[in-house]
Amino acid sequence: MTTTKTNAGNFFEDYKFGQILTHATPRTVTEGDAAVYMSLYGPRFAVTSSDQFARAIGYPRAPLDDLLTFHVVFGKTVPDISLNAIANLGYASGRFLKPAYPGDTLSTVSEVIGLKENSNKETGTVYVRSTGRNQKGEVVLEYIRWVMVRKRDKNAPVGEAIVPKLPDRIDPSELGSAVPTIDTAAYDLALAGSPYRWGDYEAGEKIDHVDGMTIEEAEHQMATRLYQNTAKVHFNQHTEAKGRFGKRIIYGGVVISLARALSFNGLNNAFHLAAINGGRHVAPLFAGDTVYAWSEILEKAEIPGRSDIGALRIRLVAVKNQDCSAFPLKKESGEYADGVILDVDAWVVLPR
Repeated sequence: MTTTKTNAGNFFEDYKFGQILTHATPRTVTEGDAAVYMSLYGPRFAVTSSDQFARAIGYPRAPLDDLLTFHVVFGKTVPDISLNAIANLGYASGRFLKPAYPGDTLSTVSEVIGLKENSNKETGTVYVRSTGRNQKGEVVLEYIRWVMVRKRDKNAPVGEAIVPKLPDRIDPSELGSAVPTIDTAAYDLALAGSPYRWGDYEAGEKIDHVDGMTIEEAEHQMATRLYQNTAKVHFNQHTEAKGRFGKRIIYGGVVISLARALSFNGLNNAFHLAAINGGRHVAPLFAGDTVYAWSEILEKAEIPGRSDIGALRIRLVAVKNQDCSAFPLKKESGEYADGVILDVDAWVVLPR
């Protein structure tokens, strides 16, 4: 007797507007996870690197890197949302609402907030709002993403297109909830690696983060497994050899983490990623490619009620196999320049 008890993943026609997806496998995040995250990307922000530094300014201990929290919350969603995805298209309205610490258990629930079949009838775009909570039920992270997903049957009927209206940016009044009141006098600039606080940056300023990092096959495979991300495009060479690229694509979250880690050189005191206003994976990254990054300060904002921290809205751009001294972004035609792989609009927090 043959039975089917395995999960082949959802296809576009399986989703319904308003559908709630409770994702399997809550994940207790440990100091080991934090150490492996550091070994994969090399982030150097003092607050997430040192318990002593974090306690001195007002944290109970060093929090997890914000993007480690993001990856764990994101990874839960993959079997239900993007197992049959062709591409993860973008992000919006991402808010880091509460710090996560080693020992916290994170789980995720998603809501389908939009659906749009593509003109080829073979794929469609699914919009979801995913919410990550800790073991106390407190929301640590909320974000929207949209994914291009295959249809099981090209002729399967689908409902009318619903595309959510997304805000251009998170309001500064919604930032800072994940940062306790910090003692700015105890914030040791020498140990943090830079003398530049929030007040030293100006809108319009561009920063070439200078350093490059080559990503290896084993590293992105380890990262994808660490976050329990089961998408075939990232780790199944047997299937991807027959795909459009003939090889595995590096998980987009790896690109975000590499760009964020590289941004330390120039934004050393931007210790907290407070929000992701929007983001796009412009082009794929493959093992053996070298990633560089640059940032533009789009906006400088005070956070209401907070005299200890301020926010910078940055455009963080990642580029492969070329340095960023010319700040590559778009051509005269409006298309992205060759080599650009990531374009993210985010809020970061610095001491005042």
